[in-house]
Amino acid sequence: VLARGPQFDEDLLVVDLDLAPSTVNVADSSSDGVVHVTISDTPTPAYAAAPATLAARLDPIGEVYRAVQLGLHDYVRKNGFRSVLVGVSGGIDSTLVATIAADALGGENVVAISNPSKYSSQGSRDDAADLAENLGLDYRVIPIEPMVSAFLDSVNLTGIAEENLQARVRAVIWMGLGNQEGHLVLTNGNKSEVSVGYSTLYGDSVGGYAPLKDVDKSRVWALARWRNNAALDAGKLPPIPESSITKPPSAELAPGQLDSDRLPPYDVLDRILKRYLDEGWSPDRIIQVGDDAAAVHRIVRLVEINEFKRRQAAPNLRVSQKAFGTGRRF
Repeated sequence: VLARGPQFDEDLLVVDLDLAPSTVNVADSSSDGVVHVTISDTPTPAYAAAPATLAARLDPIGEVYRAVQLGLHDYVRKNGFRSVLVGVSGGIDSTLVATIAADALGGENVVAISNPSKYSSQGSRDDAADLAENLGLDYRVIPIEPMVSAFLDSVNLTGIAEENLQARVRAVIWMGLGNQEGHLVLTNGNKSEVSVGYSTLYGDSVGGYAPLKDVDKSRVWALARWRNNAALDAGKLPPIPESSITKPPSAELAPGQLDSDRLPPYDVLDRILKRYLDEGWSPDRIIQVGDDAAAVHRIVRLVEINEFKRRQAAPNLRVSQKAFGTGRRF
């Protein structure tokens, strides 16, 4: 490699090559007898030759982060938006989306909406506020409990239906503010959740663009770590609160709720999904190498029956071998 520009950044490389004199007869090489190119052995005297630059390569996680960042920037700008709106809960997915958006567009162009419910922990609320302060976001807190209670007074919903109601009330707030103020609403779902339908249709799945839709949960944590380490390397404050990375994932739509109540551990889920979706393994082959048969069949079933949600999901950037919407459908 003689020269290389920085990845995912516009740049101009001027590369001077020390070449042997040309032996090409340009006139003879043209099929119509017309000389289209002139090759001169005389150096161009316009500038002094300079050594070529060789920008350092990003590590694999850094490549994904910068790819998602650039993709978000270009999608927003080329579609005529100047700002985005993100629902922030203090969880790792919304935290990472808000961070990438701030890096792509500037924190002042990211509206971060916190919609605590009666089930939202104080720690999650504090994490969302700390993130917004670290990134310089336009941060607003709009509790949903009064709206949810008013709805339940008219329509009696319980269980999952009540949980989904909370997500849909939040979505109405996001889309309403997006319409009113001209923001593109971003949805925070990652590939692991999108694969198995772990989201509320017309709730947390709403939005015009899905930055993490092709990024599985395991890589979400890795990207958050990478971003904080990059800040430390630059002598800056890590933007992502440590507790957002380390606490057990939860939608906080019911008392004591955890993602693990309904899904396998994410390392297990992501391993099975990668083999099934990206590598094309059959369920039997996945089971043969050691994964629990019941878990494998359940996950495969969830992938297949939740195609209807993915068909309605926001578009995304492809950063894996096989992304939903690029030929991978059920």
